[in-house]
Amino acid sequence: MDKTTEIILEIENAERISFEQSFKIVSYCTQLLSQHSAEAELSARKIVIHVLNNWGKIDKNLYVVWADLIETLGFYPYIQKNSSDLKIMSFADDVRMSYFKSDFLKNTYLHKEQKKISNYLLSGKNIIASAPTSFGKSLLIEEIVASKKYKNIVIIQPTLALLDETRLKLKKYADDYKIIVRTSQPYSEDKRNLFLLTAERVMEYEPLPQIDFLIIDEFYKLSLRRKDDRADTLNNAFLKVVNKFHPRFYFLGPNIDGITDGFAEKYDAIFYKSDFSLVDCNVIDKSNLINWSNSDKQIDKEKITILCELLDELRNEQTLIYCSTPARARRMAKVYLEYLQRIEREKNNQLPLIEWINKNVSPEWSLAKELQYGVAIHDGSLQKHIGASIIKYFNEGRLNCIFCTSTIIEGVNTSAKNVILFDEKKGGNEIDFFDYSNIKGRSGRMMEHYVGRIFNFCHVPVQKSIVIDIPFYEQDPEILTNEILINIKKNDVKQEVRNRYDQINALPADLLSIIKQNGVSVNGQIRIYNKLISDLKSKSVLQNIQWSQLPTWDQMYYVLELAENNLFNFDSKRGVFSVKQLARYLNMYRTKKNIIDIVNDIYNSKIATVKTLTDERKARYYDEAVETAFHIYRHWFQFTVPKAFRVVDSIQRLICETRNIKPGSYSFFVQQLENDFIRENLSILVEFGIPSNAVRRLENVIPSNLSEDEVIDFIKKNRSNIKKYLLLYESERLEQCI
Repeated sequence: MDKTTEIILEIENAERISFEQSFKIVSYCTQLLSQHSAEAELSARKIVIHVLNNWGKIDKNLYVVWADLIETLGFYPYIQKNSSDLKIMSFADDVRMSYFKSDFLKNTYLHKEQKKISNYLLSGKNIIASAPTSFGKSLLIEEIVASKKYKNIVIIQPTLALLDETRLKLKKYADDYKIIVRTSQPYSEDKRNLFLLTAERVMEYEPLPQIDFLIIDEFYKLSLRRKDDRADTLNNAFLKVVNKFHPRFYFLGPNIDGITDGFAEKYDAIFYKSDFSLVDCNVIDKSNLINWSNSDKQIDKEKITILCELLDELRNEQTLIYCSTPARARRMAKVYLEYLQRIEREKNNQLPLIEWINKNVSPEWSLAKELQYGVAIHDGSLQKHIGASIIKYFNEGRLNCIFCTSTIIEGVNTSAKNVILFDEKKGGNEIDFFDYSNIKGRSGRMMEHYVGRIFNFCHVPVQKSIVIDIPFYEQDPEILTNEILINIKKNDVKQEVRNRYDQINALPADLLSIIKQNGVSVNGQIRIYNKLISDLKSKSVLQNIQWSQLPTWDQMYYVLELAENNLFNFDSKRGVFSVKQLARYLNMYRTKKNIIDIVNDIYNSKIATVKTLTDERKARYYDEAVETAFHIYRHWFQFTVPKAFRVVDSIQRLICETRNIKPGSYSFFVQQLENDFIRENLSILVEFGIPSNAVRRLENVIPSNLSEDEVIDFIKKNRSNIKKYLLLYESERLEQCI
């Protein structure tokens, strides 16, 4: 055991730290800093973080000495937070402290590494920042916005949940910026614009104004080697904005050691890697309590026993439990619920969301029962408002633990003190050290916890250097996709992929333009183009193409059949197995406008095949039906199907117009589907995270002739009247979101 670890254990285990002990620790930290090495400074930082975590044990006579050391380390946010104990004594220290105060964020101090990046950004440098999760990279996004240095800013984040969190944080700047979260919102000519979009929405937004600054959060998702199925679109979103507007940019992400050689030089950027953190993480190994020679079933049983007992010990702290899949997270949450019921733990949570679930989903959904015990689940299938509310309750301390998948690790910020690595897989693949570092980084949070903890129920992956490839720049012919290649400027195309590039660019110019803009499978779009040309020879097929407003069953089926294996497939077999089944669910949803009808349909289909139906099976089948239906809603209805209809629409328009045939127009149906069949001027409320059934109740209250911006103003002015139509949960969501 090294000396730093010994001192940390001494601090954590002591009831009180005497003057002599404290002085000895200060002296050791000072000695470390005198070495002027990154490793020695890291050790000093770790010790000081643990001292702050145990501040009540420290002899008050040494507060001044500790304040001086903490200031030397650049922990200015903590000096501000603990200003009553950590007093800056000299004029020189005071001047130095004032340098780290943000010029644009009120009463906000940056730590020394944040200040370096801030200076680069505000001086107009392009920055690619790799730093720990608890570094505070996102605070610098707010500083850029608050500086008003740039007129039009695009922020790309990987999830709608993260974008909504950013919107809530930045809505205080609404007087200076029009905040745009949807492709249907026009930008303002009169004031600044702040575009908060996924990469897909950046590709769809036309036309963009002159973009002055581009931010890509979690930029490692550009990598094709990490096998993210949305990497193509993120690469193309960067190319779209940078090739046309040449903005300044800020990439941010955690735990990255390097990027493709030459990229930073090409784009005049600085790759800035830092291990600086104001939070430390204690690693606690639980894997040594498990007999790994047992069967998988027995190992799971052992892990569950240890997990339940550990969570009961941690019940007064916020804990995330990482599971490999949504089904796994739900199963473990239910197992823990049964454990709490068995030991007769009191259920004392009366969260408004519980009432909403009971009235709008079903009291039989296990989430409603789990919430009463301070337990929740979180995965990509949850409706947006439910996922957002769970995170909000968790951060407020109203929930104790969340069983989650990678969506919460990559896409949401939480105040978790503890993270439990329960599974060693991400979907069906083993997690690597990069994934592990990201999961571990979710324990502890700057300005909330000095020290987090990760409990490893699995073996830790081998540490490896993480170098992120930038595919559009690197152009490795083995992995570069046509979807990215088609969007690279001709002068930037490398010799190794020149033939492929020339073949694609031999397509007719008008078709090529549409394929680029759609940003999905190049070969798939070509196949759809050829099939439509062939089908248009038959007059009987014309009616399946030349429709507008809402399609018939046959028209809907025809478009989905065109898209199958060209734009999507059913390989995952999660909820939908065929075009016929997808069309059936789609038809059911547009008719009933309620996803719960699909929940009930899936549930009833399942129990109809079961001879012996116990209460336990009923509960399990209902949970599975909810998960499947919510996945169909989020993956198919909100993303895949609208995209497929948009692509087919653009291609059929081109073909029809070149042949002087009247084209179809699918945009109304796509907008209706994406907007949950809500009246157009109210659809922004669904985007903001208000339950769609609550928004429908407001259709008779809010005038239809108002713009989206005017709708928000109307709600603010008529709060008391509008709340009469809403449940408590819905009122809370409305207040939070606007």
